[in-house]
Amino acid sequence: MALPSIQSVVNRRGKLILISHLGRPKGRDKPEFSLRPAAARLAQLLDQPVAFADDCVGPPAQSAAAALTPGSALVLENLRFHAEEEAGDPDFAQHLAALADIYCNDAFGTAHRDHASMVAVPQAMAGAPRVSGFLMAREIKYLRDVLDDPRRPFIAILGGKKISDKIMVIDNLINIVDHILIGGAMAYTFYLAKGWNIGNSYVEDEPRVEDAKRMLEAGGEKILLPIDATCGDRFAPDADTQITTAGIPDGYEGFDIGPRTFGHFGAPISKAKTIVWNGPMGVFEMPPFDAGTNHIAQAVADATAAGATSIIGGGDSAAAIEQAGLADQVSHISTGGGASLKMLEGERFNAVELLDDK
Repeated sequence: MALPSIQSVVNRRGKLILISHLGRPKGRDKPEFSLRPAAARLAQLLDQPVAFADDCVGPPAQSAAAALTPGSALVLENLRFHAEEEAGDPDFAQHLAALADIYCNDAFGTAHRDHASMVAVPQAMAGAPRVSGFLMAREIKYLRDVLDDPRRPFIAILGGKKISDKIMVIDNLINIVDHILIGGAMAYTFYLAKGWNIGNSYVEDEPRVEDAKRMLEAGGEKILLPIDATCGDRFAPDADTQITTAGIPDGYEGFDIGPRTFGHFGAPISKAKTIVWNGPMGVFEMPPFDAGTNHIAQAVADATAAGATSIIGGGDSAAAIEQAGLADQVSHISTGGGASLKMLEGERFNAVELLDDK
């Protein structure tokens, strides 16, 4: 994802030092989370040697950085092998900052986290150039433009399992969008808030039901719920299925939006000029419960072809659009699930605000 930024520095004969993380080693040196294989893969992609330092600070990093020549690249070992990274430790950041003259952040996926490499390092490099990479700039542009000055109608499609993951997103977007389409298992918490039967469907606890009631009242006609559901008597591809309206029968669980909802949601999507989609409509990994997500993916692709700007959130939404074979038919697929959600909540990121070209 960051390869264009890397190539730009190397091609212009810069001396490139790459810092990153992998997994959650929790401050311990774990070989399975080493970035050495990443350095080897980068060497293949660049078709040139890439140096590797077996620590990100101290003598190994310092000597490797000093040995760089114009147009060469160095990968430092996993930042999270040091607990100070996630703690945002300023002393740790000073050691990293001392290695370079220019700071470039191309890690949108962690832009919402105040880790040392994201915040304390650019703070330590105050006065030096601090810029965004191509990927970061693209992510910020799409998400900020859509929130600050969207073309209308503006449609948000929200799915996934938990309403608790989307409460702040809905609270922020309800004042911005023209419609919010609710799918996925989180829809059944809204069903319960309306007094509909949900059978054995997943639903969050009572406080979340009260949140759903509040959002339905605040959103009014802006919030569209599924008008039917594809249900199964068990979580299996060969489950006994049925299409139900206005609720889920006892003994069944909702696993997808139903065929009438394809049109119910498809109509506003087809008229939209701006679309943000975060979260699948059902269990998209398992036929026959992938139909709803696939239909919505096609509707978003069709709207994009007709001139809409479409932004797909990271995580499951990105996986769903890839699975549908439509990744090249939408405007932008975000690389940061958590970060994109936080932006949709209206948050500003310290990691971004510190950049000169924010």
